[in-house]
Amino acid sequence: MAEHDPPAAKVNVSRRSSRRRKGRKGKSSRPVKGTARTKGAPDGAPVSEAGAVPRERDVRKTDAVDGSGRTNARRRGDEPRRGSPRGGNREMPPREGAGARAADRPDAPGPEALPKPATKAPFAPGTGEPLGRQSYAAIDLGTNNCRLLIARPSGQHFTVIDAFSRVVRLGEGLAQSGRLSQEAMDRTLAALRICAEKLMRRNVYLARSVATEACRRAENGAEFIERVREETGIALDIISAREEARLAVLGCHVLLEQGMGPAMIFDIGGGSTELVLIESTGTVPRILDWQSVPWGVVSLTESVGPEGAGEVERLARYRHMHSLVSESFAGFAQRIAGARDSAGHNGPLRLLGTSGTVTTLASLHLELPQYDRRMVDGLIVPASSMRDISTRLSTMAIEDRRELNCIGKERADLVVAGCAILESILDLWPAQRLGVADRGIREGILRSLISSHGARPSFAPSGTSERDAMKHAQAGK
Repeated sequence: MAEHDPPAAKVNVSRRSSRRRKGRKGKSSRPVKGTARTKGAPDGAPVSEAGAVPRERDVRKTDAVDGSGRTNARRRGDEPRRGSPRGGNREMPPREGAGARAADRPDAPGPEALPKPATKAPFAPGTGEPLGRQSYAAIDLGTNNCRLLIARPSGQHFTVIDAFSRVVRLGEGLAQSGRLSQEAMDRTLAALRICAEKLMRRNVYLARSVATEACRRAENGAEFIERVREETGIALDIISAREEARLAVLGCHVLLEQGMGPAMIFDIGGGSTELVLIESTGTVPRILDWQSVPWGVVSLTESVGPEGAGEVERLARYRHMHSLVSESFAGFAQRIAGARDSAGHNGPLRLLGTSGTVTTLASLHLELPQYDRRMVDGLIVPASSMRDISTRLSTMAIEDRRELNCIGKERADLVVAGCAILESILDLWPAQRLGVADRGIREGILRSLISSHGARPSFAPSGTSERDAMKHAQAGK
């Protein structure tokens, strides 16, 4: 059951005369090399997104992180949360360094290597400008969030120069109607217009924009993609669940604890959850198996109905969520039983999660007054603490959850579903410790783009620029 990876989306972001920056006389808006113009683009409009990323079979281990494997920016542009510190375990777990690794494509039979970085490409093709000055962008449009990351290669790292994140709830009501609602599409378009402005402002050389489960599932998903292209110039690529899993692994695998044998990486999204079983070898990890299920924090929340009035009703709802997710994991659990036993013989089971659920629960574990990416990205948390927090949240009234630090109003109704999914994963892969990653699809896209065009970043973003960029993201600029 093989699927081919879709090519990188070709996005045209037109430069409207009314929005040109002043004080740049003599600079032409020439088209960017290595791109293609989309239908309907005005003459002279630059195109800012790359064609297909070449796939190669050789690999170099260029991944490295800055000591702890963490960077110092807040998560996904979230606004700081208010309220007194509540929840979590007072034990401060050790923050362990991340091992350098590469990931394989989940949709390929047997081991397959990541794109090989070019060794000689001091200039961006056709531009005459050093690669380090070129900016690359990734847009990830999920069921719940719209996220943008713009970065430049910087030696053995990359520097984030701009970022944007907004909760758009594109998949709101999708579980009942099978369609994207007009209100959800309007919210998402407003966010994508901001992304388009940032792409123009940063003179992005190569970019890729992807849409995931909501657009895959919706009857009018393709129509919405065309509307986005017409109104913003951004051509979203609706990627398969396999490609989504591959990009998530590519973006966060460097934070997996060092060790040998099988390990599990998962991504809890808004409309789906992906689990990827990898095997660590002496060289490059291999994909052993993977699974995507249509349960994310939005789809699961909407499918089980409203919360109950009391603790008993809320607990029953939570257990129903857990049961639904566990049933969807049943076939995968049987397939990986042997690998789980094998991993246990090589030492503690290794587990790494990338999602708003795990980063939020990790913040509660640390009792942070507000979300701090420096403290969370790369953290190792006892699985028992994550279970305890999940149990506590499952019976808590939504009004009380809204007052918790790092949750707030936007996620108070969704975090319980995330807890149910996480507990099902911990049942399936009963690791004693859980690695937390505040990185994923966007970083995977950037790595693919930059490595395939001659740069060799290790994808440990440098600090000051990313912190400033995320401050702009929080302000919605």
